[in-house]
Amino acid sequence: MPGLTIGDTVPDLEFQTTHGNIKLHEYCNNAKFTIIFSHPGDFTPVCTTELGAMAAYADKFEQRGVKLLGFSCDDIQSHQEWIKDIEAYNKNKPVNYPIAADPTREIIKKLNMVEPSDGNTVTPSRALHVVGPDKKIKLSFLYPASTGRNMDEVLRVLDSLQIASKHKISTPANWKPGDPVVISPDVSNDEAKQSFPQGYDSVELPSNKDYLRFTHVE
Repeated sequence: MPGLTIGDTVPDLEFQTTHGNIKLHEYCNNAKFTIIFSHPGDFTPVCTTELGAMAAYADKFEQRGVKLLGFSCDDIQSHQEWIKDIEAYNKNKPVNYPIAADPTREIIKKLNMVEPSDGNTVTPSRALHVVGPDKKIKLSFLYPASTGRNMDEVLRVLDSLQIASKHKISTPANWKPGDPVVISPDVSNDEAKQSFPQGYDSVELPSNKDYLRFTHVE
């Protein structure tokens, strides 16, 4: 995915949303993370289910100090009408997060939330950026129009990012909160003993390299 990507600072854009005018950097303030997610258009089936799922998971995001910001390439009036459908589909769970308007598709280009194309046509993607409090992108998903996002996976990666920000660890494949984590390779065994007094387990490998070390952290 060329352009804006992991490690880059999101541009300080200003745009209209269903909650009024928003400046992106200001919106990201006072949040542990901000999730920016884009949609190809209003009144589309997969997008309707996704925005409904975001609303259903709003409490879980709030518990993690996470703000939500949706994008769709239609105007505010269209968004307001669409929200009625989203809430009806979602058993009246309110859409309390802002949805930005981008009818010219200029904003999604600057946020690199478009499908790759060899031509001049700008095709909105089903993209998602997780932005840290430093305004840098920590994680990006890019889905085709045919595939809806998995909100449990979005929560899982948020938990991984948050726990990794507290400790010198990474989360292994299929990790879930409460599972063992791996100690970062730049942490020596002596440092690991000090940093992880609860102890750790090293996996014996054919290479005899002591790099796969598991521990538990909170």
